Amino acid sequence: MTDTSVDPPRTPRRSPAGAAEAPRPPARRGHRPGTTRPDDGNATAATRPAGTRPTTARPAEGAAHLAATERPAAGTVGVEAVVGGAGALGPAGADLHLDLPATGSRRSALMDALREAIRSGRLAPGTRLPPYRALAADLGIARNTAADAYAELVAEGWLTARQGSGTTVAERAEPVPPTRARRSSRPPRPAHDLRQGQPDAAAFPRTAWLAAGRRALTAAPNEAFGPGDPQGRRELREVLADYLARARGVRTDPDRIVVCSGFAHALRLLFDGPRAVLPARTAGSLAVEGYGLAFHRGLLAAAGATTRPLPLDEHGARVGGLAEDPEIRTALLTPAHQFPTGGPLHPGRRAAVVDWARGRGGLVLEDDYDGEFRYDRQPVGALQGLDPERVVYLGTASKSLSPALRLGWMVLPDHLVDRVLAAKGEREAWASALDQLTLAEFIDSGGYDRHVRRMRRRYRDRRDRLVGALAEHAPHIEVTGIAAGLHAVLRLAPGTERSVLKAAAYRGLVLDGLADYRHPLLAAEVMPATDGLVVGYATPPDHAYPAALEALCAILPPPL
Repeated sequence: MTDTSVDPPRTPRRSPAGAAEAPRPPARRGHRPGTTRPDDGNATAATRPAGTRPTTARPAEGAAHLAATERPAAGTVGVEAVVGGAGALGPAGADLHLDLPATGSRRSALMDALREAIRSGRLAPGTRLPPYRALAADLGIARNTAADAYAELVAEGWLTARQGSGTTVAERAEPVPPTRARRSSRPPRPAHDLRQGQPDAAAFPRTAWLAAGRRALTAAPNEAFGPGDPQGRRELREVLADYLARARGVRTDPDRIVVCSGFAHALRLLFDGPRAVLPARTAGSLAVEGYGLAFHRGLLAAAGATTRPLPLDEHGARVGGLAEDPEIRTALLTPAHQFPTGGPLHPGRRAAVVDWARGRGGLVLEDDYDGEFRYDRQPVGALQGLDPERVVYLGTASKSLSPALRLGWMVLPDHLVDRVLAAKGEREAWASALDQLTLAEFIDSGGYDRHVRRMRRRYRDRRDRLVGALAEHAPHIEVTGIAAGLHAVLRLAPGTERSVLKAAAYRGLVLDGLADYRHPLLAAEVMPATDGLVVGYATPPDHAYPAALEALCAILPPPL
């Protein structure tokens, strides 16, 4: 309740010498004689009358501020108080959440809520509480009520108060035991990480990305901070159209690009859900390469798609088998760098698969997962350039920058753009507009090209060190797929892959076996299984790479 009374004016008293004395400060409103009252903690030795001693049992305001962030629900009064400043008696900056019933005594309700918070351990010993004035203002109760609740809890031993230092939760001889931490189900971090598909996280261009983000946010129009366009920011689609044409030979324009959150998201838009662009019930079988990522096969299987494996040889996927199966209408390929065995699709087969798509009325999905990283030859252009109406080009920033960005893009035939946008919905629900603007600025300013060139040199050096270490310690091991990409394949003697992986696990070395990528329906008589290791030389940071190479060479089997 707010006190609206007005004190009458006071006349100055006269001293014996006749000099007018300064008027005494008015008594605090609501103060009852004989009670201990909290003050605001601002009194100092310089402002107290001489000869007086500070009160030591008053809850004090201290140096603090309170910011209300939520409105209470009907029937309750809630407060979220953010306490600032470094407290000498305990940690500052803790949030205080209290729910008070809408009826009944405010003082009793506040005391009960504080007792329960302390008793449950939510307010730990030493936690600084908000100033009572700020707490009262936020709760909508009288200051006297909050001050009296604090004073009562101090008297009961729940709280402690010192002049100028604020009010804190009292220390207890037997504190409430903390909540038992949940055990993580994640495996411990390996000693040596040579998994494929991950760039060096330590090499992310933080400074350049931050500068691009600042420029992008400064120049961004106001509407960029509203609901997102499911097709993606126009700024990003424009620079992507220019970059992909220049660096990858893609033929497109911004209106045929749809931004997504990665390759898996693109597959889901095409094959999964009630608005799938290529629903499994009508799209027929999907041809995939005989070796590929099991995660992608599982995603397609979950969407109801039936995948048929294409055998591989030194020239890539044997696409001649597409014409032999009339049920196949779509093929998913990695033409520039077969994953994971390495090597580009032969030029004759590139032309053949495009001719098949034209004749069958089908589609080729081109996964250009690491198109920027070529070392010993000229980059192989995108298959999409041969026929933009029969090839869906899929790219991401996962290998060139970081999978944490969750940004990818689909370059679509004209007749699929509206269908993909319908599958995405009316608003962008996946890719951050701010990240899109930053990537657009990063590409447009030349930062992306500089980063790719720098990483190309670094990864080429990593590859050369891998090849050199194998030549010195295991010259009998054949290394393939090293002309491009972020990984290499080490061929092993038949029957040795499983034992080598066990030895690697024993040494804390994480890497993949080639068998994990083989399609389960790929017949041995069509393409015999090969033992091998898939080694990602881009994953470890620079300082950890030598030890990882040493561990790798130690687990390789001797020559037969």
